[in-house]
Amino acid sequence: MRDPNQDDAEATQGGVTAVTRALSLMEAFEVGESSLSLAELSRRVGMHKTTTLRLARTLALSQYMVQTDDGQWRLGPAAGWLGARYQAGFDVNNVVEPALHQLVKETGESASFYVREGAIRSCVARVEGPQSVRHNVRIGERLPLDKGAPGRVILAFSGAAGAPYEGIRERGFHISLGEREAEVASVAAPVFGLNWRLLGSMCISGPSSRLTKARLEKYAKLVIRAANQLSYALAGSRSPATPAAVSRWHP
Repeated sequence: MRDPNQDDAEATQGGVTAVTRALSLMEAFEVGESSLSLAELSRRVGMHKTTTLRLARTLALSQYMVQTDDGQWRLGPAAGWLGARYQAGFDVNNVVEPALHQLVKETGESASFYVREGAIRSCVARVEGPQSVRHNVRIGERLPLDKGAPGRVILAFSGAAGAPYEGIRERGFHISLGEREAEVASVAAPVFGLNWRLLGSMCISGPSSRLTKARLEKYAKLVIRAANQLSYALAGSRSPATPAAVSRWHP
């Protein structure tokens, strides 16, 4: 007769193996890769296609992976929310929100902090400005990465290729005028953690009738300074990043 304890041990070991394999499948994606074929996933994790497909379908049940119309696989929204919850653990109440409050005080405009969730960005902290006419964004709202200053900054400092992103990396900030929404303008700068790990982007936004390009260029220095100070607070490093250091950043 088999020992019940042996059965439990084997079941536990099998469960650990399955979890480890599932995690390796999600870790197979490199930064900037939107999707992978089943064959490429199988090659990267060193598992047979049948095993890889079974795990991918299991993960898809909980939206940790999604199969596209052309049969490719990508990370699902649940994987993004895990990353957002991790990044939102930056002590929002004690560190991020005070930095946003200070930026609102200096500019008179609403300030936000965004993090990346896979192929989108999510607003994890927001402080509204005193103006009666302003750009409204809800905490937790998920927006495109490739439209608007905060998303463009995240893409640029995640290593996105192309002249526009090279320019953002050189300047250390980005200005958007009606890019995501007509009549909405914003300026954003990157926020880093330890070892120059990108955490997200900080921005101010408002109606373009008030936030002209000239005014945004003036406010860019304040946004960069606020993002540098937030980077310092979150990373616990000895000194915050300077605009010159940010411009020398490389993925």
